[in-house]
Parts: sequence; C-alpha cells; structure tokens
Amino acid sequence: MFRNTYDSDNTVFSPQGRLHQVEYALEAVKQGSAAVGLRSKTHAILLALKRSTGELASYQQKMFRIDDHVGIAIAGLTSDARVLSNFMRQQAMGERMIFNRPMPVNRLVSSIADKAQVNTQEYGRRPYGVGFLVIGQDQTGPHLFEFSPSGNSYEYYAMSIGARSQSAKTYLEKHYESFADCNLEDLIRHGLHALRETLQQDKELNVNNTSVGIIGPMGQHEKPISPPGSFRILEGDKVEVYLQSMEKKEEAPAPVPAPASVPDAAPAPGSDEDVQMSG
Repeated sequence: MFRNTYDSDNTVFSPQGRLHQVEYALEAVKQGSAAVGLRSKTHAILLALKRSTGELASYQQKMFRIDDHVGIAIAGLTSDARVLSNFMRQQAMGERMIFNRPMPVNRLVSSIADKAQVNTQEYGRRPYGVGFLVIGQDQTGPHLFEFSPSGNSYEYYAMSIGARSQSAKTYLEKHYESFADCNLEDLIRHGLHALRETLQQDKELNVNNTSVGIIGPMGQHEKPISPPGSFRILEGDKVEVYLQSMEKKEEAPAPVPAPASVPDAAPAPGSDEDVQMSG
C-alpha cells in the first residue's frame, strides 16, 4: 500500500516501520547463486555454486581469501563483494602491522557490519547488495558467521545463503547435530549434499561449478600447506575426489497412474432418470 511512496530512500521508514531499500538489498542476495557454510570442532568449510554467464565465459569467483585465518563466500553483487573484501583485507593487515597478531574473526565481521549499517542510515547511499558467509579460526576454535546488507551479523553452526538456499537449510537443520564430531571429509560430504539441494532439477555438481573453502588441519586428500591449517580454496580437479564420495540423490517415486473410470451405463429408454448434458 505504502511501498511506492516510501521505497525511494533508505533513510525514510514506512508506516509499518520498514526500510524498503534495505529489504530490496536482501532480495539481491537471494538472486545470487547459493553458498553453504558448516563448522565442526576442528574445521570450518565453505561450499559455493559458481555461475557462468555463457558457454564462452569463465565461471564467476565465489570465494575470497582475506587472511591466513579468514575466508569468505559471497552471494549477490560481485562488484560490491570485491569492495567489501578489500576493506576486510585492509582491516586484517592493519591488525598485523599494529598489534602483530591475526585479527579476531568476530571483530572483522563486526567491522564490515558497521560499514554496511552506515549505508542504511545516511542519505544518498545505497545498501550493499551482497551477503557473506565468513569462516575463520582463532584461539577458541573455528567459527562461521553470516553478514547481510542490513548490517546484521550472526554466528552459526551451519548456514546457507543465495538462490533456493531454503532447501539447503532444511538439509542442514536435519543433520547439524552430527557436524561437531565430523572429520573434514564427512563435513565436506554434508556440505555438498546441502549445496546439491539448491540446484535445478536438470543440473548436477561438477568440478567446474563447485568451490570448496577450508580452514583447519589438512585432510586425507590434501597436500601439505604453509602455514598449516590456513584458509585454502579447492577448485577444479581437486574437488573431484569429494564429488565422487557423494551419495546418489534419491529419486522421487513415479506417480501411480489413476485407474481408468468405467463409463456409466446409458439409462434405459423410458426410465425416470435425468440425462446429464455436458456443456
């Protein structure tokens, strides 16, 4: 009712107490391809579905390394993600230069949340049209955060954002209690199953459209890295071994055809029954 009057400026509340421009930015996140994040006691991982604009184009980058101990997956406008990821890198680098230590993950997420909140309150600015899943590790263990254009950030055991992410959330809600004790291979398998739920019926995960980001000790199929446990992105042939470990998707049973109806016998001549006329 009031949307056309109050949605042209992000500093004006509607009579229902809503900021429509911020809600539109949240819708932009839902238009992006899906990203899934999970964490256990030892690892935090990200999985993302990459899109290609056409057969002649390369696949879009969905993950960015921020520091040795932090990485992100995005859903929404890639250009906005590039600006915010550069800001996160500057914050992490400043922490190392001034205090000679890695920046705590929750403070890094809070810094971009504060930056996004300014764009929901000052005139002449637009909210960022991108959401992040942020994984990191510090002295208390691995962490998973979600950042949204509204300036909110939350910590999760498992989370998904992007197009058709609700299907992935349903899978994660069913299995999240087992994630804490999973090893890296089982955690990635759960993540791939959740990511597969966001696909269209005729699509499948493959080495070209799947990215995996990991923080934590080295897995069985990985080569040694330096420093140990730092954030790394697996793409291409490195993902194949994990895709092969996935369980096949259960196919829905074919619908049972309805029994053919027997036509009613025609009334005998001279009977008192009414004859129904089809219009």
